[in-house]
Amino acid sequence: MLKDFSKLNFGVDGDSITAGEQWSWHVYNILGLASHHNVAVGTAVWYKRKLNIGGTQVDTQEYGCEGFAGISDGWEPCDDPSEMQKRVNNCAVVHIQRFISEVKSGEQPVPDVFAFAMGTNDDENLLGDADKALSGKSLENNEDIDPYTEAGAMRWCIQRIMEEFPKCRVFVLTPIQTASPGHNKKIEKTIANIYKIAGAMSAQVVDCFHNCGICEKFEIEGAQGKYLKDGLHPGENGQALEGAYAAKEIGNNLF
Repeated sequence: MLKDFSKLNFGVDGDSITAGEQWSWHVYNILGLASHHNVAVGTAVWYKRKLNIGGTQVDTQEYGCEGFAGISDGWEPCDDPSEMQKRVNNCAVVHIQRFISEVKSGEQPVPDVFAFAMGTNDDENLLGDADKALSGKSLENNEDIDPYTEAGAMRWCIQRIMEEFPKCRVFVLTPIQTASPGHNKKIEKTIANIYKIAGAMSAQVVDCFHNCGICEKFEIEGAQGKYLKDGLHPGENGQALEGAYAAKEIGNNLF
């Protein structure tokens, strides 16, 4: 029996594999969802960051705070504190603050479905302690939830969406395989965090790494492979493939 998703609004966050009209746009079209509110930005990570740039301390800002610098997808070497401020603001924590702000202002609709697709760019030294990140019930004044770690930021972001939009179903997509076996080993550590945090939060995990059809064996680092145009980012056929898989999983698991 076919389901009608035409009245459901779709929210999305992620990095360069999600920004714009990529896999999530295919999900939106395949399921016939009412809207597609995507706050993904290239080079993004889950967690907040602190950096010292030329003697200037740069710390992730709260979205909308006085003097908020904005968000940058820059990645090339840089020693400009202003640009680096925008780069450290490029994380899921700030993206979710932005998403909630845009919904509360009436600029975007309240989501019925929300999907995270983060972790490809995360540093394996900042994974954090998933068990500690899951401590307690409240985010407020909870020192065990460290938003400067992947696990802590993951817990914070998922819970904020659930708290702000209690009727919204939350999905967390794992990163896809890349052309680099070493990079994929790092991604598998993030996937362990995703299963632990999302599972404890009762958010549905969509395992794109193992099941979407993109495989390291057929990809080339820095060049066009079967589905990845440079060993990391899907081309149009890869976007469609991941989108079709995600649409099936989201569609089948919505209730």
